Amino acid sequence: MKLICIGRNYTEHIKELENEKPEDPVVFLKPDTAILLKKQPFFIPDFSDDVHYEVEILVKINRLGKHIDKRFAHKYYDEIGLGIDFTARDLQRKLKEKGLPWEKAKSFDGAAVLGQWIPKNELQDVNDIQFSLKKNDEIVQNGNSSHMLWKIDELIEYVSKYFTLKIGDIIFTGTPAGVGKVMANDRLKGFIEEKELFSIIVK
Repeated sequence: MKLICIGRNYTEHIKELENEKPEDPVVFLKPDTAILLKKQPFFIPDFSDDVHYEVEILVKINRLGKHIDKRFAHKYYDEIGLGIDFTARDLQRKLKEKGLPWEKAKSFDGAAVLGQWIPKNELQDVNDIQFSLKKNDEIVQNGNSSHMLWKIDELIEYVSKYFTLKIGDIIFTGTPAGVGKVMANDRLKGFIEEKELFSIIVK
């Protein structure tokens, strides 16, 4: 099982980090050891003083696939979720300045939060999903999948050119604007529409 993550998929988030708009999806991986265990707090790692939350729509792959045409991509998932891609922003900045890979800043233990899953057929349109993140009961991120530069089926087509998708693989589809720093004792809650899909405490 692998976590396939998409960066720079929302225009406003690209602007807030002063990045360039990519010509193709930005793809990176997290190992399964990055998954935060259920009912466990997120511990800020000792190698970073600037860890950011990034809430994202998740897609769970339900069958084996390679070179998937976007016309058929909808057959490869039947559950939608919500999660957090935690990022050690200070470490990422140093790595990017040196032209080095980001994995140490993105793929450390606990850096991937997986919330509950919703059957796809319970959502009217996967390209119009309203989602949000609350920090200490204040909304800090508010997004809609309609604002993705590359929609879910397009991402499946693109990613499957390079990686065989296997049952249980999860795609993190990118984060909207509003990312920010976490502090000890913060409470983070993620929602699709009004449904709470995760709640974690930061230590």
